[in-house]
Amino acid sequence: MFAPSRRPARALAALAKSPGSSATRAPGRCPARRTRVCWSDRLAAAYHALPEQQRARLLVGLGVSHADFVDRYHRPRTALSSYLDELDAAAPPLPSSARIIGAHGPQMTRLGAARSVGVHPYLVDVTHTARARSDLGSRPLLAVEQTVILHTDPDSARAQARSVLAPYLALANYRGAWLRVGFTDEDLADGGSDQLVDALFIHGSPDEVAAQLTKQQRAGADHIALQIATADRYLFPRTTWRDLAAALF
Repeated sequence: MFAPSRRPARALAALAKSPGSSATRAPGRCPARRTRVCWSDRLAAAYHALPEQQRARLLVGLGVSHADFVDRYHRPRTALSSYLDELDAAAPPLPSSARIIGAHGPQMTRLGAARSVGVHPYLVDVTHTARARSDLGSRPLLAVEQTVILHTDPDSARAQARSVLAPYLALANYRGAWLRVGFTDEDLADGGSDQLVDALFIHGSPDEVAAQLTKQQRAGADHIALQIATADRYLFPRTTWRDLAAALF
């Protein structure tokens, strides 16, 4: 589940109001020095308020923001590790088996291996996937996101990919991840080089896309979360999904 806000507990709480659920509250376990609302307690409580059948199907994704978006920015691994401590201390806790970490760097990836079911990296190439598998070891879950564009004209597909990529090119965390796997500052300039775009996005016909997805699996991905990019970001591409599904299954 992706909660597009700073309050993931509210998103889970909304799910918990579904028929058949019973609300629970956890006592505050945040450090006493804090005066802010204890969102870790609320998140854990909202998770446990869900019916058991829903909890069995849910992984709570946890990650850090970007220095560009927040007033006070802390080292990502330190900040997330502290938040996981709070989730562990909640009563009842949000179990590590119900958590997955949004990670790009090796330290965050190893944190995900140690304190959740694994990691869910976004906008990464197969080289990153292979390195993440090495950092994780064989058992933790590696669930990569892969954006695809069902367009057979490379120039048109790349133009659409660049419109998706544009907001991320200015973010230090993403830039660092791409530089670590061998891309250069020149690759990240002017909307992204063709080499960068072709590594991060898969484009082509449904059959071509299906064939390319196997590269992520061979690199070590256990699960691939597909995102289809279209010219209209607010339009659900039902026909495109069906075309791709026919090639995949």
